[in-house]
Amino acid sequence: MFNRRHVIGAIAAAGLAIGTPASAAEFVNIVTGGTSGVYYPLGVALSKLYGAALPDAKISVQSTKASVENLNLLEAGRAEVAFSLGDAVADAWNGEKEAGFPNKLEKLRAIGGLYNNYVQIIATEASGIKTLADLKGKRISVGAPRSGTELNARAVLKAAGLTYEDFSKVEYLPFGESVDLMKNRQLDVTLQSAGLGVSSIRDLATSVPIVVVPVPADVVEKIGNPAYQAANIPASTYDGQSADVPAVAITNILVTREGVAEETVYLLTKAMFDHLDQLSMAHSAAKAINAKQAIKGLPIPLHPGAARYYKEAGIE
Repeated sequence: MFNRRHVIGAIAAAGLAIGTPASAAEFVNIVTGGTSGVYYPLGVALSKLYGAALPDAKISVQSTKASVENLNLLEAGRAEVAFSLGDAVADAWNGEKEAGFPNKLEKLRAIGGLYNNYVQIIATEASGIKTLADLKGKRISVGAPRSGTELNARAVLKAAGLTYEDFSKVEYLPFGESVDLMKNRQLDVTLQSAGLGVSSIRDLATSVPIVVVPVPADVVEKIGNPAYQAANIPASTYDGQSADVPAVAITNILVTREGVAEETVYLLTKAMFDHLDQLSMAHSAAKAINAKQAIKGLPIPLHPGAARYYKEAGIE
């Protein structure tokens, strides 16, 4: 994790950097996630803000398998802005092969922290699942292979003493497809790492009775990674959920890369924080985004353009 000295250094460097004019950035490709998750609608909302901030740029939004794919696309120069889970960003920076990063992705630079993802384990009431122990022998979907969700699934299930071999069936599907199978009684449970109120789970909850499976704090502690924090899914987040449910929270990070112009990233950062109300209209998860918290605990360096924004905003 980068400490305060690294952050201050990035901010100081931003003050000296000479940026390329924003108009030189011909393309800003925003890589997100599945269309039924949170990243995609926020990416679409950001694209509109970016279009106003960079009228000469060509802004695009790409649906992907999320965190791991997004970071690899950034490193390869095929994207300029990416959504990713904080643990995946740390794994990419460190070159964790098992997480899908055979080499260190040293070009990654942070724009800032966003909102928390919650690892949400949702079962149909008909499955009889109420606890993590009840998952044994059931049919589960854990997200797209090597996605941030699937990496979260491995971590949480391992801490609960479970492996994929403990299930009768394991599917690697996007959120929407997982929900469709549950509606058709072809799956018992889906694990989705997303912001609260994600549309896929809301859709499921309005179709069939669900159970939000608790992840106790002692299980979170066993994960052994500071990126994972004990949290609660508040009551009434989904239809039929009458009480708070213990869960796991992980910070999402908006990431760019070395080589994107300082002036461009400055304008992108400013456009986001100046219009958080519009992002919140795209998805309620954006209500948790706060510029004063955005540079805390980042596992990678700030981009000089983002650092310039925070400096001007008086955020250290």
